[in-house]
Amino acid sequence: MTLHLYDSATRSVSELRPLREGHVTLYACGPTTQGAPHLGHLRTFCAVDVLVRWLERSGNEVTHVRNVTDIDDKILAKSAEAGRPWWAWSLGFEREFQEVLDRLGVRRPTYEPRATGHVPEMIAFMQRLIERGHAYADGQGSVYFDVASLPEYGALTRQSLEDMQDAGESPEPGKRDVRDFALWKAAKPTEPETASWDTPFGRGRPGWHLECSAMSLKYLGESFDIHAGGLDLRFPHHENEQAQSRAAGYGFAQRWMHPGVLTVDGLKMGKSLDNFVTARDALAEHSAPAVRLALIGGHYRAVVEYNATTTAEAEVVWDRFVQSVRRALRLVGDAGRGAVDDVALPEAFTAAMDDDLGVPEALAVVHRTQSRLNTAVAAGDAAEAAELLAQLRAMLDVLGLDPLDPRWVQAETAGETGGVEHGALDALVRGRLAERAEARAAKDWARADAIRDELTAAGLVIEDGREGASWSLGSTTTTTGGN
Repeated sequence: MTLHLYDSATRSVSELRPLREGHVTLYACGPTTQGAPHLGHLRTFCAVDVLVRWLERSGNEVTHVRNVTDIDDKILAKSAEAGRPWWAWSLGFEREFQEVLDRLGVRRPTYEPRATGHVPEMIAFMQRLIERGHAYADGQGSVYFDVASLPEYGALTRQSLEDMQDAGESPEPGKRDVRDFALWKAAKPTEPETASWDTPFGRGRPGWHLECSAMSLKYLGESFDIHAGGLDLRFPHHENEQAQSRAAGYGFAQRWMHPGVLTVDGLKMGKSLDNFVTARDALAEHSAPAVRLALIGGHYRAVVEYNATTTAEAEVVWDRFVQSVRRALRLVGDAGRGAVDDVALPEAFTAAMDDDLGVPEALAVVHRTQSRLNTAVAAGDAAEAAELLAQLRAMLDVLGLDPLDPRWVQAETAGETGGVEHGALDALVRGRLAERAEARAAKDWARADAIRDELTAAGLVIEDGREGASWSLGSTTTTTGGN
């Protein structure tokens, strides 16, 4: 079976057949750098990252373009309020986005173009639309797309033009129809001179929608395989992108991928609801792998609920992955640290991922393999453990969660995933467990039990195994020597 993926345009699951066999072209709407990244952004970018990883793991070359909208109304307004140049304001948040995505293990795209770097391409695109009768200049520096000129306008979101309201643009005297949208916005005297460019139509700056059509054309060609982006962008942004590209005579996106929304404590995230969670907040409270797992653990098209319970569960699951791998490495040695790119994946895992990126079903296979690995390690079966360890790591790598990925290893060493705090606590608990081991060796069962009861009362769970006693606190499990 090959990957079957849901198409938001046709509202059906079908086989992904790239325009060029073995090479998938993907355009994803990236951040608008008006403010700090939040969980909704992370949900979308992590979902796209899983898609890219699975496409590559399946043997495809992937050209992934993710744009940066580095100029728009809100960027200009917020930077002015803060008394900072708009370009400095935008660049600061662009860097924060990249830092956060790096911490979450989201691979960088092939190309990451900025809107302001593609004004010549946008000018050429507008000229083509005007020549084909689908756009018009108002004579004051603005250019608008004529929605009535394209009979298929509304096809992506299945809306009729008659039922539509204004597509989101502010009322402007130069519009022929309130539903027309801006391709280019005339410069305003209240805005910085640096925020506008000279064009044949007058001085101004890009409209929101035009940049994506111009940049996808430049980097991916007239037609490409997949367009991805947040569900909230379907209208008007994606509808308008498709309209202007089709009106220009291009095939544009062959299918659409829209990850579902994210809720916090059962409600759609919003500042007015006091449940708005920035990426910085989430990563200050939880380890990056746990945040990633919480965001991708459900199906990408389903609503993802983010709350104290889901993040605590994600922390537990992630730590169990880490501990299973560590225990296996002690048995199989450094051979278990090798690359996993060519490791054969369980058929059930592959089938789940090929079925519209079925991560929940794929995780079920991961957990079954992890259980078998733990059993093999407990039995001291090094050969079986080595094989299962490779499978477990390979599957987790597809999800961006291989515990031996240098990203996670380095983060834990730096204390970003609890490494420093855990190490300090581990040193204290190991001392008590060593005393308990001495008591057990001397058959002083009363003292051994007293130490165990003391640790249990402190919230620790003590387990005795072949390799000695292990302890856990919340989601952390550590093994120490002794009997």
